[in-house]
Amino acid sequence: MTNRIFLHGVPDTPAIWDPLVAALGETVALPCLPGFGGEAPAGFACTKDAYADWLVALMEAQHAAFGPLDLVGHDWGALLVLRAASLRPELVRSWAVAGGVLDPDYRGHRIARIWNTPVLGELFMAVSTRGAMARMFRQSGLPPELAAREAAAWRAPMRRAILALYRSADGLRFGGDWIARLAQLPRRGLVISGTQDPYMSRDVLSRFAQTHGARLHVEQDAGHWSIVERPTSIAAVLRAHWRGDQVP
Repeated sequence: MTNRIFLHGVPDTPAIWDPLVAALGETVALPCLPGFGGEAPAGFACTKDAYADWLVALMEAQHAAFGPLDLVGHDWGALLVLRAASLRPELVRSWAVAGGVLDPDYRGHRIARIWNTPVLGELFMAVSTRGAMARMFRQSGLPPELAAREAAAWRAPMRRAILALYRSADGLRFGGDWIARLAQLPRRGLVISGTQDPYMSRDVLSRFAQTHGARLHVEQDAGHWSIVERPTSIAAVLRAHWRGDQVP
């Protein structure tokens, strides 16, 4: 078992971590966001706060069993890792995020704004096929087999969960306690940026790292899914981060 939790983003599943976990060569916890691997539990709201509470509960259980935690998140997993770590910093030894941070000046990307818009979001979901999702994943740097696995999860429960999640976050506009609590983040933090990420720019990620005293690692010519495109490089960065070394 493990004290390391890797949380995927949207519209992904835990399979997105396979190349990085293989490069690390160790066991990590790979939870699946409720609603992303089938129907969400009855009564689960699929809002940003519901997912943050779910992650905190998982962290409490893992901490009780294995001690201080190393959290790693990508995309929405990164946002939830930051929120949960800021709520329960005493459970966390280190945190690392890729492709996403909580920034009060960030106003979301185009698809986030579509998903946040009633009717338009539903129309987008209705016309988005698994084949189209597979093409998007391949074009974003995922190997064909992994792209097909991820696209296969593009089913009604995930699509409903995504709409509820993005609307609870006003299309990725964060403020209030979600931003204020970031002052409580544990000090050992790492931010990973791909220079070709179309969803969250290097400038936003760099600003967050500087504001919160985290290390910044930049993967040149990598996109949003740098964790898949550059698993060997990022595995080395994570190992150094967990040891407390200077990130290469």
